[in-house]
Amino acid sequence: MKKTIIAALIALSALSASAQVNTDRVMMIGKNALYFEDYVLAIQYFNQVISAKPYLAEPYYFRAMSKFMLDDFKGAEEDASECLIRNPYYTAAYQLRGAARQNQEKYQLAATDYQRSLEFFPEDRITLVNMGIVNVEMKQYEVAEKFFEVLLRRFPDYTPGYLTRSQLYLEQGDTIQALTDLDKAIEIDPYTSQSFSARGLLYFQQKQYNKALADLDEAVRLDPYFTGNYINRGLVKYHLNDLRGAMADYDRVIETEENNLIARFNRGLLRAQVADNNRAISDFDKVLELDPDNTIAYLNRSMLKNEIGDKGGALSDLNMVLEAHPDFFNGYYMRSQLKRELNDLRGSENDYLLARAEEAKARKNATSNIEPLDKMSGDDGVKATRDETDTNIEKFNLLVVAHEEDSQKSKYQRQSRGKVQNIHAPVEMEPLFVLTYYERSVEVHRPVYYSEAMDKGNSQLGLNWILKVTNLEAPLNELQVQTHFRSIDNYSRRLEDDTRNAALFFGRGMDFMLVQDYENALKDMNRVLEINPEMILARFARAVIRTKQMEYDRLQDDPMMVDHGNGIELPGRSELPGKLRLPEISTRSIDYEEILKDYESIIRLNPDFIFAWYNRAEIFTLEKDYRAAISDYTRAIELEPQFAEAYFNRGLSRLSIGETAAGLDDLRKAGELGIIQSYSIIKRMQ
Repeated sequence: MKKTIIAALIALSALSASAQVNTDRVMMIGKNALYFEDYVLAIQYFNQVISAKPYLAEPYYFRAMSKFMLDDFKGAEEDASECLIRNPYYTAAYQLRGAARQNQEKYQLAATDYQRSLEFFPEDRITLVNMGIVNVEMKQYEVAEKFFEVLLRRFPDYTPGYLTRSQLYLEQGDTIQALTDLDKAIEIDPYTSQSFSARGLLYFQQKQYNKALADLDEAVRLDPYFTGNYINRGLVKYHLNDLRGAMADYDRVIETEENNLIARFNRGLLRAQVADNNRAISDFDKVLELDPDNTIAYLNRSMLKNEIGDKGGALSDLNMVLEAHPDFFNGYYMRSQLKRELNDLRGSENDYLLARAEEAKARKNATSNIEPLDKMSGDDGVKATRDETDTNIEKFNLLVVAHEEDSQKSKYQRQSRGKVQNIHAPVEMEPLFVLTYYERSVEVHRPVYYSEAMDKGNSQLGLNWILKVTNLEAPLNELQVQTHFRSIDNYSRRLEDDTRNAALFFGRGMDFMLVQDYENALKDMNRVLEINPEMILARFARAVIRTKQMEYDRLQDDPMMVDHGNGIELPGRSELPGKLRLPEISTRSIDYEEILKDYESIIRLNPDFIFAWYNRAEIFTLEKDYRAAISDYTRAIELEPQFAEAYFNRGLSRLSIGETAAGLDDLRKAGELGIIQSYSIIKRMQ
């Protein structure tokens, strides 16, 4: 009995020690997944740590971060609170919870969290910006201005501070001060498209159309993928009577975003103005397919159907409008005329009487000095516009402005899920090619590259999934995460009876790599190469694993969310408050020798394996050895003349050493083959 108790205590002690090691490793792997934007997978790992050691603050913080990046702001707030219960001095959690509350419009609570963060880091510029924003949201303009004053006194060259303060001034109606701040932002950083967008829209609202056009042209040049710039530039061109140019801008938006409501609506109005009625109707058809409650679109489509003789369709659409707007007397006049043309004389007379009654009621309720009620908005020769949120049926024939006021303000406070944009829009190389089972799709298809080695590997290894080589690696969803965990268990059981099976080690190594457990993935690939030193795919996978591990390991000495010297910087919903700040790669601290050896071995074993040439070139660029990189990219292109990513990276490498003409030629070819960001760089360089 005594021996049993002692044995149990020893086993418990060993289990405890093992749990300590495992939770540390699981925590590290979870941070790995978070860093590589695999948020669902990261949450699974942090769940395991919380389950094993619920008293730790750190896993709650990082799980909150993962939820935040997936737009689960309530979940992020709850986890950040759990973190602070366990450690009230975990300052980053105050910022994260503040950002989560801000995105839920809990502005007072967000301000409380930001204030707490400022107690620890009183000159943190990101928190000062957020404090300004939440006070603007609460209409506490004087308080907001004080925070901006502190921020810009401490950081006089901080562009986001001027951009967000300009919004404060616009909220107060002070366009002169807003324009001064926007001018200052552009003076400091003339390469930020948002500054030109904001100033262009302000000029547009002041009816300085030529200045607005110049700014929006520059905004489009700097960021050719933000559709709001094209929409607003189309409005400016419309006001300058350049209907062809306005139409071209809306066509461009719809080419890239088929379901863009504003572009569809505005193009429909422009087509109606030039009597292109059938195509205008097709645009309003699409608007109503996407937004079935858009009565303004119904009214426009009704008028167009009437123009082409579809009286029944026009009447049906007009019925929808009057059902939603029973006081719209002009609509009754229209319907009265339609019914008369359809020989419904009684219905026509009833609608005419209704129209007269509603018009009299409107005149009685109207205030003095207003636009005549029998005149529709925009018919007096002045080209007015409306905001997307303005549903006044009287403004049915007005073009829509993108991101006006609140919508524009959100441009500086929010952004797309899972990512934090960099206001300076850095030019980045196309990433490494990796082995995976999952590939994300892109809007513009790129060439598919055939590899005999991949075909042979898939047939010989007999894996559960088809192995792919891609640089468009897709993150795993929750079901896939659980599937690969089960697969790891299955391979482990089979390896107990077959310890020399390279295919089993390779399959398990792939599973470990996909769930971001690089340490175990590396062990399995090493074992594969001990058994079969000439397996090219295992050597390629090992090089990729080592590269990813190094990329993550270099962050371990610096906290992930620290804006060095300026407190903690959150990856929030804001373009202006910053992004996940990561140190640049230092070639002095990273040793790529083992990775390069693997690629050299692959090239020796199979000189036609283009991905080894490409990835080795990528390592050379990290070491700033651009000429060696250009040589490898060139070899990859010789083997695969449609290698879009190699053209793109070779172009950037050539630009880096001053070979501008050759670099631009490469970027043009990359753009032709589907890498659309090439055109943005070409425009900047030209």
